[in-house]
Amino acid sequence: MAISRAQLLKELLPGLNALFGLTYKTYEEEHKAIFEIETSERSFEEEVKLSGFSSAPVKNEGSSLVYDNAQEVWSARYTHETIALGFSITEEAMEDNLYDSLSARYTKSLARAMAYTKQVKGAAILNNAFSGSYVGGDGVALCSTSHPTVAGSVNSNRPTTGADLNETSLEAAVIQIAAWTDERGLLIAARPKKLIIPPALMFVATRILQTELRTSTSDNDINALKSMSAIPGGYDVNHYLTDTNAWFLMTDVPNGLKHFIRAPLKQAMDGDFDTGNVRYKSRERYSFGWSDPLGIFGSPGST
Repeated sequence: MAISRAQLLKELLPGLNALFGLTYKTYEEEHKAIFEIETSERSFEEEVKLSGFSSAPVKNEGSSLVYDNAQEVWSARYTHETIALGFSITEEAMEDNLYDSLSARYTKSLARAMAYTKQVKGAAILNNAFSGSYVGGDGVALCSTSHPTVAGSVNSNRPTTGADLNETSLEAAVIQIAAWTDERGLLIAARPKKLIIPPALMFVATRILQTELRTSTSDNDINALKSMSAIPGGYDVNHYLTDTNAWFLMTDVPNGLKHFIRAPLKQAMDGDFDTGNVRYKSRERYSFGWSDPLGIFGSPGST
């Protein structure tokens, strides 16, 4: 439906002083603290996890050595979605000197809507991180206690029982990350990089990570998390997280959470011959997802 004069009667009046409602500030590009960003030239991208070799056994004198096998374990597929939105302005509205103000105002609003959509879609990966309805290439949720390995063991990138963000739970997460192994059971040197939290936890995170002494205790102990720089990137607030108790640690494990850009944001306009209306369109194509779940540790909180 085109924007017509009937929808904009006040803008035709000489006494109009101000228009408002479209120029609010926005939280933009918060996905960049979570996802590795890559470009794509295909309809989808697929990434395959490989298994290396197990630890080497002792070779007894005169005996044959052991030959091990490498293999593909599972794959993750990123299927790009096309996101598009548009509006049109009637020929009559343009004739009544509304064209310049409408086109400038609503093209900015269109860009804002597209940016908001991208943030919501990116945050949805974390908002569904504990749901068995959203599984990765290994068949389990992004944050799970049972990521299977070829060796028959599992990696866990969440606490067994959901824990709220506090000094104890954060220290336990750092320790748990240090115990992760590869597909053959060999320890990997994984470390946390940055804490991702909803707005409800920003004051808690500040006290935990930035105070010199331990919080919520009368002991004169140092804050080990701060002293050791256990979370070197500090924390980022993501305003699109829907659970006020959930929190996440991004790790330095490569090929974790990814955002593929197939077609960057483009805006276009054209005129419709039959109606005389002018149409505006914004379009982009991308995907969000994850390959290696060890790129993140998450807790849903205790409630």
